[in-house]
Amino acid sequence: MLIAALIGIILLTAADQLIKYWVVQDLKPVGSVPFLHIGDHKILDLTYLENNGAVFSSFAGMRWLLVGTTVILMAFCAYWLVRHGKKSKLLTVSLTLILSGGLGNLIDRLFRGGLVVDYLEVKLFHFAVFNFADCCVVIGVVLFAIYFLFVEPKLNSKARATAEGEQKNA
Repeated sequence: MLIAALIGIILLTAADQLIKYWVVQDLKPVGSVPFLHIGDHKILDLTYLENNGAVFSSFAGMRWLLVGTTVILMAFCAYWLVRHGKKSKLLTVSLTLILSGGLGNLIDRLFRGGLVVDYLEVKLFHFAVFNFADCCVVIGVVLFAIYFLFVEPKLNSKARATAEGEQKNA
């Protein structure tokens, strides 16, 4: 399971970096291009943006705080993946997504002068411009929450029931 997670992290991070490479090479010069429109309704555009903060540009300009926080959170996720990943495929997938997205944006912060390349702009309603790595993190966090709210309690109750059964039989 860990090998599959590691391969997933490598592939998702590589996909993120390849997309960002394309965005910098081809989208940056034009700024924005229509992407998903249905009739007159704009849904999604590709818009080049350099973000020096976190979500919704919070902590703008605080590069090393963001790098440090990302490294700490990724270390926590890696620990959980190694220590508890065998418990559930859902947990493994969620942590793989979080680590992939965190690594993709960390690479940007370290090698693009503290800037993260964003390019997905939701036009249907006013929303932040984001990237593939952000999607990985958000989906991973949602799955992580689902795991802890619904799966982990069931696993714990099964483990308790098994332990109680073994104590009665002993």
